[in-house]
Amino acid sequence: MNECYYDKRMDFFYNKTNTDTVDEWTGPKLIVVLCFGTFFCLFIFISNSLVIAAVVKNKRFHFPFYYLLANLAAADFFAGIAYVFLMFNTGPVSKTLTVNRWFLRQGLLDTSLTASLVNLLVIAVERHMSIMRMKIHSNLTKKRVTFLIISIWAIAIFMGAVPTLGWNCLCDITACSSLAPIYSRSYLVFWSVLNLVVFFIMVVVYIRIYMYVQRKTNVLSSHTSGSINRRKTPVKLMKTVMTLLGAFVVCWTPGLVVLLLDGLNCTYCGIQNVKRWFLLLALLNSVMNPIIYSYKDDEMWSTMKRMICCSSEDKSQDRRSSRVPSTVLCRSTDTSGHYIEDGIIQGTICGKGDLGDKGNS
Repeated sequence: MNECYYDKRMDFFYNKTNTDTVDEWTGPKLIVVLCFGTFFCLFIFISNSLVIAAVVKNKRFHFPFYYLLANLAAADFFAGIAYVFLMFNTGPVSKTLTVNRWFLRQGLLDTSLTASLVNLLVIAVERHMSIMRMKIHSNLTKKRVTFLIISIWAIAIFMGAVPTLGWNCLCDITACSSLAPIYSRSYLVFWSVLNLVVFFIMVVVYIRIYMYVQRKTNVLSSHTSGSINRRKTPVKLMKTVMTLLGAFVVCWTPGLVVLLLDGLNCTYCGIQNVKRWFLLLALLNSVMNPIIYSYKDDEMWSTMKRMICCSSEDKSQDRRSSRVPSTVLCRSTDTSGHYIEDGIIQGTICGKGDLGDKGNS
């Protein structure tokens, strides 16, 4: 029967697996890392809070797509919390951690990754439902969206807790990985392969949807009037999501590949030399997402800017929301299940800030 080591500190496992914790990571180097890490985390907290507040405040964003986008911002906010906890529990401090504290450190990171990944997968399903049915927005009710969001976080928390629940190497030291010295190599292989497969599936789905929408738009262009930009409203609708997915895949794939190599016990791959750079790349994903929201969506940017500058006067907002004919027409186009052809034609009536035009550009 194998002996279990639940009562050991992390230095025992680091020594057993010959894992480098960078004991010399002190002094100016540590100060620089903490300063940059603190700046990025503060930006993550502030910017993603603004995205969530913008969706809550602006009634033009009260659609399933934007609710899920706000939940993705919440996942990035949670990732910022995970990175703050990691900053103060890494380097030479790692060896002094208890097993439970180390599980908490890694569990927070795994939960944030899973929350973002599953949220992007749900957005892919929502986009598929709406676009393939020739609608600008899906007919998901608020109750269903709320259920989906709760399910996303339930799955994320469960996946983050899997190693704590038993899939670890505390009772089998020979199965421990190098990067995560109390994680089983079999778990790292499962975790990395699962995420990479989901990446591939989402990329294929979005490419298929994008090609379908582009083909449909080209067919409709000969039968509709209005500017070229308005004719391509459905194409613009996909750009924000595809940019988010692309950034997520680029930022997380290197780290997952490194985990896979570690799980396969690749001793000559030099994974210890690149692990911190790939973790920083993953951190940058949570920094990039709010920038993508504001850059690809003028309405989102204007709402966030008003909140930042504290200049959102009630009268000015009333004037914007008082455009009853155009607003009602555009919202009815989205929610009543009219076809994209109608949405494109109505684009000549709706203003630049319409959800069907710029809200998803």
